[in-house]
Amino acid sequence: MAELHFFTGTMDSGKSTLALQTNHNHATRGRVGRIFTANDRGGEAVLSSRLGLTHAALEVDADFDFWKFVVDTLTRGGRIDYLICDEAQFYSPLQIEQLAKVVDELQIDVFAFGILTDFRTVMFPGSARLVELADRMNVLQVEALCWCGKKATQNARTENGVMVVEGDVVVVGDVEQADDPSAEVAYEVLCRQHHRRRLTAARAKAVSLAPEPLPFG
Repeated sequence: MAELHFFTGTMDSGKSTLALQTNHNHATRGRVGRIFTANDRGGEAVLSSRLGLTHAALEVDADFDFWKFVVDTLTRGGRIDYLICDEAQFYSPLQIEQLAKVVDELQIDVFAFGILTDFRTVMFPGSARLVELADRMNVLQVEALCWCGKKATQNARTENGVMVVEGDVVVVGDVEQADDPSAEVAYEVLCRQHHRRRLTAARAKAVSLAPEPLPFG
């Protein structure tokens, strides 16, 4: 029986790497799949991993219809055994429902990968619908770490080096730019405590290097 799988974790926890590995595993067994992504840091129509691996993909925009794409492909004689859907947090709830329909009505496996919450700690609508509909939800075992060493559970956004909790939900950036002072927008994974305090690695370092006040007298 086909299933809708949802693999989730914070940024930098290996979701895209796992997506590429999943595709490799199925393809080497003779299965035929399609790869989708949205707003990948590597550019349009590409699935990229921070390990340097990339694969061509179909870009999912706001008007993309998974059900129509799959039915049209099958009608033209194409074959699809599974779908790899990276950056699924950016998909709309309707698109997630289309993926569930593909699983149920066409018996095609769907493997979706995405983060749960945005930089405001608010769940993405696409991820919320996946939590509600997925047959299997898997939290990745590769733990991303906060700068303090604790497990990172939150995705923080910095603008010009300052952590923000307001703004457009979708702004492309990467955790690899967190230490780049010239980066206008970057992301960093933090534990809940330091996200609440807006204490990024750069700010923590600045505080630790600040000179102590001179004693009076």
